[in-house]
Amino acid sequence: MEKLERENALLRQRIAELETAAAAAEAPLPAALTETDVTSPFERVSSLTNAEIFRFGRQLVVPGFGLESQIKLRSKSFLIVGAGGLGSPAALYLGAGGVGRLGIVDHDTVDTNNLHRQVIHTEARCGVNKAVSAAIAIQAIYPDADVVPYAYTLDRTNALQLIQQYDIVLDCTDNIATRYLLSDACVLAGKPIVSGSALRNDGQLTIYNYNNGPCFRCLHPVPPPASTVGRCVDSGVLGVVPGVIGMLQALEAIKVAIDSPSLKEPSFLIFSAMSNPMFRTMRLRHKKKDCAICGDTPTMTELIDYVQFCDGSADDKTVDETILKREERVDVHEYNKVVEEGVDHVLIDVRPAIQYGICRLPNSIHIPIDELDKKMTLVKDMMAEKNVDSEHGNDSQIAVRMMQKEGIDKPRDIIGGLLSWSTKVDASFPIY
Repeated sequence: MEKLERENALLRQRIAELETAAAAAEAPLPAALTETDVTSPFERVSSLTNAEIFRFGRQLVVPGFGLESQIKLRSKSFLIVGAGGLGSPAALYLGAGGVGRLGIVDHDTVDTNNLHRQVIHTEARCGVNKAVSAAIAIQAIYPDADVVPYAYTLDRTNALQLIQQYDIVLDCTDNIATRYLLSDACVLAGKPIVSGSALRNDGQLTIYNYNNGPCFRCLHPVPPPASTVGRCVDSGVLGVVPGVIGMLQALEAIKVAIDSPSLKEPSFLIFSAMSNPMFRTMRLRHKKKDCAICGDTPTMTELIDYVQFCDGSADDKTVDETILKREERVDVHEYNKVVEEGVDHVLIDVRPAIQYGICRLPNSIHIPIDELDKKMTLVKDMMAEKNVDSEHGNDSQIAVRMMQKEGIDKPRDIIGGLLSWSTKVDASFPIY
């Protein structure tokens, strides 16, 4: 009875959250945010109004910045791609700092598991497109800000056309395919790009295609294997880390806009939150003469299919691959029946230890996927039917294949892992 009451309470709470999100998503947007056509001319200015002088006065009196730099900033347009952990602080500081026009691109919607790091959004705007949510936040700080949200994904068909309309681009994304896309498009459009990344406790920052510096393809002519590229959704990130990098991206973009002499030589900034010192800077070589897109004789003159080129996704969502046949898998309802009927079995959880410590199914045995090969003898000694569970499903399928190669009889993967268990069987089970 207590369990049912607890489940009902959780369901009522979830329904209330969904109703709040639906109301926010259906709420009418400010008129300025429904007009995303930037064909209207962007006005470059030669002076500031009295209101702007008062608002930005603390910047105007900074030695080395002053009125001239503020006017330059007011006369430049910036495009932020990604309104997540990196884009949130970058957009807030650029939007509040008096840039001429700020475009924000993001196809995704706000969710509660974004909010520990994506500080431009609020719980009340869960379900709202992130670019629109970011624009609302900026205009709440500075109502006169010229902010243009783009609620779609950039790809080879639209990236160049949009980037050509802006002066400076900030890459605040979380996947390798989009990094190549944005870098290549900026080279073709002749635009500098401020690129940032953040993962776990670490971050990186550099400016590509600026002052004879390299482009992303100069440093990475060939994309790394998709399996070696970490993402926040898989590897996690300490919330403040993208905040640090995103603010630095805004700063570097401002320095590009005002032609700061500190950017004479290309460099690469490395941030390690748990190291001392936390910041290191490496000098970069200038662009490669034989680079396929920015070299002396480029062989690339147009954008390509970057998802195919990188053998990966163009967003930061986990891709659930199907490695096994259906008969080699069980869904969560089938596994729940095994549990309820008391069928003799062993449940192996192959997630990393830190994830296993967050939540686990009762009576599961923890053998991380990278230790499974060494512990195969132990697995062989277990019972005949094997159910293997992992949070996203892909590792458990790999584990099943490893067991099959060792001659273990009928191992099974649970389709959808713990996420599916929580959404379809036990609403009280936590997801992350």
